Amino acid sequence: MTFEQIISDIHQKKYAPIYFLMGEEPYFIDVISDTIEEEVLDETEKAFNQIVVYGRDVDIDTVATHAKSFSMMGGYMVVIVKEAQDLKNIEDFEKYLDVIPPTTILVFDYKYKKLDKRRALAKKIDKMGVLFESKKLYESNIPGWIQGYLTEKGYTITPKATQMLTDFLGTDLHKVRNELDKLIIALPKQKKIDDVDVERNIGISKDFNVFELQNALGRRDTVKALQIVQHFGESKDNPLFLTAISLFGYFTKILKVHYATDPSQNALAAAIGVSPFFVRDYQMAAKNYSIADCVRCIAVLREFDLKSKGYNVGETPEKDLYREMIFKLLTPNSSLLTPNSSLPCVSLPKE
Repeated sequence: MTFEQIISDIHQKKYAPIYFLMGEEPYFIDVISDTIEEEVLDETEKAFNQIVVYGRDVDIDTVATHAKSFSMMGGYMVVIVKEAQDLKNIEDFEKYLDVIPPTTILVFDYKYKKLDKRRALAKKIDKMGVLFESKKLYESNIPGWIQGYLTEKGYTITPKATQMLTDFLGTDLHKVRNELDKLIIALPKQKKIDDVDVERNIGISKDFNVFELQNALGRRDTVKALQIVQHFGESKDNPLFLTAISLFGYFTKILKVHYATDPSQNALAAAIGVSPFFVRDYQMAAKNYSIADCVRCIAVLREFDLKSKGYNVGETPEKDLYREMIFKLLTPNSSLLTPNSSLPCVSLPKE
């Protein structure tokens, strides 16, 4: 079952006897678990029929004892095991599954790990309940997730504002949701959220952010690029290593434009993982940066990723490193293509 199907069923009071929520992305696990905790029982019932324990504090026998309990005054007994990855010998729980009464809803929050689906416990849970694997989203999936979340809340958002949030917040969905909720609280329903709203309510400058830096580099606008990184160096809100990671992704996308076999807007958008709205920007950047230029820029970014972590920089301030990085990105220099002891070789992407 998908995350959306599970949440929909819970809202419709279609409950499974056991939910085993596992995987690398804690956000989806937390939302499903919290929805069960908040919606299955009313406040009076929770006092008697809802038990929340933590994996580090209990063993599987204790969990089984709670799960085998019958609810008071009828209804469901809800047992939630948070941080279930800390439980020892989890595979041994398989022997208890057949003795759990049908009135129990048992939830395991098994974060950052997953069961071996070939073994008996996973097979049995999958047959009788919900075995859900929560997977990390790629950065290219975050804009769509932001748009979907806001649509559910009655809002729309511009492509630029979406990309600003993606570049600034990364792939931490808890963090992204918290910032989106700030916008929801501050803005009226049906509002189309734009870059000005993001600047006012989230604190991301609409003029000095990674999105605008990428555009400046794509246009080879040296003055604008230097203005932005000067702001970065003075504000400390954009550490160099995070900017280097974002720009690495940017130049990788430009390389994908060069290698794309279908130049249509929708095909390119799918190939590089961006909204079709931004495809022309990447096509323009591809005209300004050849394949060799992109490889050189990626090498520069690898160099400054190391420098941002203190490698071979001495007491150089970060704002000076920023300026040096921008000059190297914008200045052709074939010697940078030669790997040395401090700069790993860069490989071209494979088709």
